[in-house]
Amino acid sequence: MRTSVITRFAKNDRAFSGRRRIATLAATVVLAGGVQLLATDTAWACGDHRLNGAYEAPANVPGLSPDTAIVSAKSSVVADGSWNEVSVKVTNKAAEDAHGMEPFLGIHTPGSGAAARLKDVKIQYEDYTGAWKNLQLLDGCSRVVDITGSQRQRMAANSSATFKFRYSLAAGTPAGVTTIDLLASTEMAGSQGPGDSGFKTVKVTHPQDTAGTKPTTPAKPAPTKDTKPAPAKPAAEQTKDTAPAPAPKPTTPTTAPAGTPELAQTGSSSTNTFLAASSALLLALGAGALIAVRRLRRQH
Repeated sequence: MRTSVITRFAKNDRAFSGRRRIATLAATVVLAGGVQLLATDTAWACGDHRLNGAYEAPANVPGLSPDTAIVSAKSSVVADGSWNEVSVKVTNKAAEDAHGMEPFLGIHTPGSGAAARLKDVKIQYEDYTGAWKNLQLLDGCSRVVDITGSQRQRMAANSSATFKFRYSLAAGTPAGVTTIDLLASTEMAGSQGPGDSGFKTVKVTHPQDTAGTKPTTPAKPAPTKDTKPAPAKPAAEQTKDTAPAPAPKPTTPTTAPAGTPELAQTGSSSTNTFLAASSALLLALGAGALIAVRRLRRQH
């Protein structure tokens, strides 16, 4: 009788031990997945169609956002706070008006080293009055600085229009940022998917890279026996030669006049919140599984 009880206990213990190992393994996998989700690059979760070059939307798909292309932009800029204009052409190929259409511009730092930060970037948009408006920026996915919105408007069917942005990189931009990608796209209210997007790679130099050395004044040759020193010029001619050059005329500033109201900020938000919530859920599930295993272990 005693032997049978011990045998049954051993069988139950082995079964319980197997279930415990499975639960522990499951909890470990869930925790590892949550930690890895927090640590890895978020490009896969962003699904940003603009990062791999100019995106081409599928043909014959109704309800897509208007197409976007970069038609004018510098190939090289200096990180010194100066403005660099970007012209973006938006085309509505649909047979109906595009309501709530809004062009966007983002700045992507490729690679895995230093990246342009929010405090390094400024982006402005030229509205229909010709005034430049400051745009609010956000940290997008995969090392992208995005705008939250520009100006929503209606675009007629089968029409196109050109919009202007301009951006600057501060002098404090990390020296490791030597290349950026300009990402242009257009969003539309109720869109069934993105249209074509614009892409342009731009080389970035820094003030310390472009500063040249001061030119040195060549030494005057020593007079020889055969050469005579040049006669001194009359005082009137010396005054004429040494007269200061006229001061250059001041240029008109290109920025918007003071007092211009800021543009209302609208647009999409970052997906980092989704990633953080998913990670927290996975971590909570893993922790719960481990607690359950420990309780089962105490009961047996």
